[in-house]
This record gives sequence, C-alpha cells and structure tokens, in this order.
Amino acid sequence: MLKVPCNVSDQIHVLSQCRFLPPSAPLFSSFRRRNAATLCSSLTRPPVVAALVSDKGEPCVQSGSGSLADRLRLGTLVEDGLSYKEKFIVRCYEVGINKTATVETIANLLQEVGCNHAQGVGFSTDGFATTPTMRKLHLIWVTARMHIEIYKYPAWGDVVEIETWCQGEGRIGTRRDWILKDYATGQVIGRATSKWVMMNQDTRRLQKVSDDVRDEYLVHCPRDLRLAFPEENNSSLKKIPKLEDPGHYSRLGLMPRRADLDMNQHVNNVTYIGWVLESMPQETINSHELQTITLDYRRECQQDDLVDSLTSVEEVENGGEAVSELNGSNGYISSDKQDSRQFLHLLRLSSDGLEINRGRTVWRKKQQR
Repeated sequence: MLKVPCNVSDQIHVLSQCRFLPPSAPLFSSFRRRNAATLCSSLTRPPVVAALVSDKGEPCVQSGSGSLADRLRLGTLVEDGLSYKEKFIVRCYEVGINKTATVETIANLLQEVGCNHAQGVGFSTDGFATTPTMRKLHLIWVTARMHIEIYKYPAWGDVVEIETWCQGEGRIGTRRDWILKDYATGQVIGRATSKWVMMNQDTRRLQKVSDDVRDEYLVHCPRDLRLAFPEENNSSLKKIPKLEDPGHYSRLGLMPRRADLDMNQHVNNVTYIGWVLESMPQETINSHELQTITLDYRRECQQDDLVDSLTSVEEVENGGEAVSELNGSNGYISSDKQDSRQFLHLLRLSSDGLEINRGRTVWRKKQQR
C-alpha cells in the first residue's frame, strides 16, 4: 500500500478508482498531482482521498466531513439526494462453484448498500437505521418481506453498481428498493424490493409508523412513487401459501451458528436464504440456477433455536413460469418460456412447529458458459 507523508507540501490526491503502483524512489521524487491523474482510469468519482497513511504508519485524513470509511467507500448520494449508489467488486470468497456471486452475496450487498444509505442521510450507525424519534421510543425496523430477482449473476472480479432508495408504505412501515447493474456495461442484472415494519425493541411488538417518524425519513425519499418493479402484475406481489407438512424435501434440526448473529444480536436475514436452500433437491441445484427468491418473515429466530427447512414443488399453470429478460430503463421485462422450476419453502421451529419464514423460489436452466 502506498504510504504518503501527511506533511507533503503538494499533497497527492488519489481517486478511489486509481491503481496502486509498486512504490519506488523515482516515483515519489517526481510525483505531482498531474501524474496521479494519469494513473486513474476514466471511472471517476467526485469524493477524493488525500494522504492515506502517514510515514509513521498511522491513518492520515485530510480535514473535511465524513470518516475515512466514507471517503474510501465507492458510494454516494445521487444529485437530488433521494437515492444512493455504490459500487462493489465481487471477490473470490463471494462466489460459488460457477465462479459467480452466490445469492447470499447479492443479499449481503443489498443489506450493505441499504445501511450505508441510511448512515449517509444521518440515521443511526448502530445497525438499526433509526431516526431520532425512533431511538427515543426504542423503535427499530425489522424485515417483513424480501423479493430478489437476478437476471445475470456477476462473476469474480466484476464490478456491480447498486442503487437504492426508500419510500413510505402506508401506516404499517416502509419499503426499500434496489437496482443492480453491471458497472462495465450499464446492463441491469437484477432488482429487489423489501418491506419493513416498525417494532418496539423492548416488547418485540409491532407498532404503526407515527407522523413524527414519517416526517423524519420521508424527506429523504423520492417525491413521486418509484418502484424497482413498476409492473402491476409482477411476481414480487404474489402471495406465498403456507407449505403444508410434509414437504417433498427437508433438512431438519438446522442450528444457528454464532457467525449467523448480526450486530443486533439476532439471526441475520441472509441466513434464512441459506436455510431455505438447504432443503432444495440436489438435482435442481446441479441443472438450474436461482432466478427469483421471495421470503415472508413471520417470526424471529434466536441463537438456541433449532430450525426445520421444508421444500415442495409448486405446480405452475401453463407448464412453466415466465422468465424475466432485460428491457427498458428499469431492467424489465419481456416474457419467454424456458425450462424453469418453482418451489415453495417453509422454515419452522423444530420444537413446536411455529412458522418462522415462508418462501418461493423460481429456478431457470443453467446456460452454457
């Protein structure tokens, strides 16, 4: 990593997209701002970072607003301040056997960009994204529903740009949407939407959103309704029936690991995705890839709970489910029948059978690479 003394008179401004070159004596003796600019690609980003590390090995940040993490992060509010974009490089530990990002990786990135957006507009940094009024009343947001569609999985080394924004959802809560793009081509490769409800952190009871809370977060939301899935008849709206026992396939007695707990001390939302997939038939995993996943969250899961994962084939009319293709500015959508499969899922407590989560997945035939 480049070490730049904090007291250099002509400080070097290094854009976050620049490549780091191996240090050498001639480099530092003749390095000037114009040289640094030539090292950068055309992928520019307004925030810049000056002098990353002092000659004593300590962080050295130029005066200005924001933390070092804020300055290094490849994310920023868009011009109108009503949505947030961030770029991510897909790393080797985030891909599966096909060298493409897993659905858990996608879900984690959605969660990360959502949290960064909340912090960027001044909400709490404790993981709850709460407004000042919510913190006074011990209120938090909890996920009620998550719907993700992936049209093309990014590969190891690809750069993904994710845009996110929030909106009101009546008196019951709020919603957050996402658009995912391949940053190199601008192609929309996925979309997602979620619904969140407000809960009292002490009593664990749901609570309606008050006018005070609405006023605090709606100022950061688009003035006009904006939906990642603008179509009236889209799969994100479909109800999920409860899967009746017994399921066609099952994995019983799944136990949360310590690593499954998030900063809020409960099982992370992404863990449920992994549990759902645990009971998928291996034959489908081998021949198909996940296109769509929808989860309805019904009950919290604690660290000591044992969980059963049940999966059954869902019968689909007309011999198959339409597979989404890219078209238009929002990434949607024409229909083309392909060899797809659809399943219903249920997560329940092993002890008493209480429902934790119900879900639906749609799988498309793997394409030759």
